[in-house]
Amino acid sequence: MTPFDDASGPDFGPLDPAGQPPLTMEERAGVLDDLAELEVFRTLLEPTGVKGIVVDCPDCDEEHHVDWALMQANLRQLLDEGQTGRHEPPFDPNPDDYVSWDYASGYADGVAATAEQEEPTGRHGGRHAREE
Repeated sequence: MTPFDDASGPDFGPLDPAGQPPLTMEERAGVLDDLAELEVFRTLLEPTGVKGIVVDCPDCDEEHHVDWALMQANLRQLLDEGQTGRHEPPFDPNPDDYVSWDYASGYADGVAATAEQEEPTGRHGGRHAREE
């Protein structure tokens, strides 16, 4: 018998992958919100060179740099299976290429606020020289 004969150890997970209970409706709604936000973040930040999100991992106490597509896949897997699988982080990522969820959210809020101020509604947020 070798250590590989028992695939239920901590390195391989349980033999029954269906052991995870499904997400509640509230949890599903939260994941769907996260997916929508992630798409906004990617649309705004990818053209600036940002490659993805940095996530603090509670299991290993390290930051993981997760690219946009992998983060989306993780969230979709969470919706489908109630959990995410283990994924290898990118090899030797440049931390400057990734932002936190909070940073991305603040950036998106800033872009939305700027767009709202510039939106032609008949009222201007400030006075312009031409209006005087």
